Amino acid sequence: MIQPSSQAVTFQAVTKKYAGATVIDGLSFSVPRGSTFGLLGPNGAGKSTSLKALMGLLRIDSGRIEIFGNDVSALQATPDYVALRQRVGYVSEVHTVYKWMKVKQAMTFVKAFQPHWNDDLAAELLTLFQLEPNKKIRQLSKGMLAKLSLLLAVAHEPELLILDEPTSGLDAIAREEFLYGVLKTIADTERTIIFSSHSIGDVERIADRVGVIKSGRMVVEQSVEGLLSDTKRLRVALPDGHRLGWVPENTIWQQVHRREWELTVSEFTPQIVDQLKQTNGVEIVDVRDLSLEEIFKDYFRDSHIPAPHSGHVSEVANA
Repeated sequence: MIQPSSQAVTFQAVTKKYAGATVIDGLSFSVPRGSTFGLLGPNGAGKSTSLKALMGLLRIDSGRIEIFGNDVSALQATPDYVALRQRVGYVSEVHTVYKWMKVKQAMTFVKAFQPHWNDDLAAELLTLFQLEPNKKIRQLSKGMLAKLSLLLAVAHEPELLILDEPTSGLDAIAREEFLYGVLKTIADTERTIIFSSHSIGDVERIADRVGVIKSGRMVVEQSVEGLLSDTKRLRVALPDGHRLGWVPENTIWQQVHRREWELTVSEFTPQIVDQLKQTNGVEIVDVRDLSLEEIFKDYFRDSHIPAPHSGHVSEVANA
């Protein structure tokens, strides 16, 4: 029986391996109903694998995945699974639509499996996306095919929309039109969206919450507003011959170049500046805001701390 839940999606310590290689490594996060969640990470981070597991397209090795409070793996063996899937729309990077069909035939085909299909919405999106009903799908450009996939995914008004790298390979105009279509479908609705991408700009346009995934693990999960306000870049002018002392525990990235020490710190507070001055004997500490793209890059680039330094510094640099 399908259970209600305040969370649209929940991952609990999910692990998935391929040929002995761990692709998802104890991944845990949740997406509240009505939110738009951007899943960020470079290619190979485990984003697509996670969303395929969420859709039940592959079996996980351990952990639990829930949609609206229902265990996806357990529900697959029951008649309730079809009803659950009808509440979900899915657009993947590879748009799997029968190429021999016409656009209108694809719409009729998908409608047959969706009892809540909205003809008026489908017609509105057909016009919005400038799709020709009688055009063969094999004749569509990649951008038009992406927009058709979005139409087919949202015309039944799903409660949860999952977009897995949907703009990959699209040119700038096609990407803009697709993103506009996504924004159009979520306006004035309580729909939950999970948008996976390695394009920070795409996610920033749409998401109100963001998760950064690295090597199959969630390294940060926060509202976009909170992430931007809590993460700061500090620039410290070191005295000649001075060794680093205290390093903030929540340092994401750092580098030392001659007398300049730069570090990016999450969960920033003014007390961090005070302690840096007291424990490192410095006077100048500049603090500046970062863009979402800069924060994303700092989570993935290596720190550069010249040796020799204290064990604490090396430990943080490699964290």
